[in-house]
Amino acid sequence: MRCRPRALSFRMGDEFVLSSTDVSRRKKEPLLVTSLSGLTAYGGFFELCKPKKGEKVFVSAASGSVGNLVGQYAKLHGCYVVGCAGTQKKVELLKEVLGFDDAFNYKEETDLKSTLKRHFPDGIDIYFDNVGAEMLEAAISNMNAFGRVAMCGVISEYTDQGKRAAPDMIDVVYKRIKIQGFLAADYMNVYGDFISKTTDHLLAGKIKVLEDISEGVESIPSAFIGLFRGDNVGKKSVKIADD
Repeated sequence: MRCRPRALSFRMGDEFVLSSTDVSRRKKEPLLVTSLSGLTAYGGFFELCKPKKGEKVFVSAASGSVGNLVGQYAKLHGCYVVGCAGTQKKVELLKEVLGFDDAFNYKEETDLKSTLKRHFPDGIDIYFDNVGAEMLEAAISNMNAFGRVAMCGVISEYTDQGKRAAPDMIDVVYKRIKIQGFLAADYMNVYGDFISKTTDHLLAGKIKVLEDISEGVESIPSAFIGLFRGDNVGKKSVKIADD
């Protein structure tokens, strides 16, 4: 008798739940469905933003490990989705491969507020922020009343404190905008749902896996630095050996 390979996983809620997973069904997506990037996207979008079908969603750093999944989840949920990235190739990937409604190269834009107004003439309902700085400021100015901002990261500010910017708090107050930071650990209670639903979407071909893999331990420094330059597309990982 041939045994099918299986793996054990757990999720945390009010109690620990141990479950087994058929590994043979998860050949293409292990990095996606077991990584914190995936849970960050799922929990931040569905649990924090509470999206409704038809809402307008903007995702920054949309070709990154978290952003690309947020955009795909949003499309599957029936939202209108626009993302931004730092190269034309990434912009095309967002639209042609991942199915975003539109995308733009932020490096080619001189007025981000006007750019977002052009892409969202009726305003933004949800902004999933991965970059901070001027992009956050521009998004807030284009938010609708009762808009939600999921503060996932501020990659543009990590190595350049001079890029820090603050949103117009008058907009936040009068539009009743909710801005909330979060960590993946905040949503371990939905880990089981995340794994189940995301795996189903992957097996049905409704979610595309983006992996950016470097070879060899010597590539670790350049791979890490590349994250801050925006070199990666999707989940960045380093393959040490075949075994």
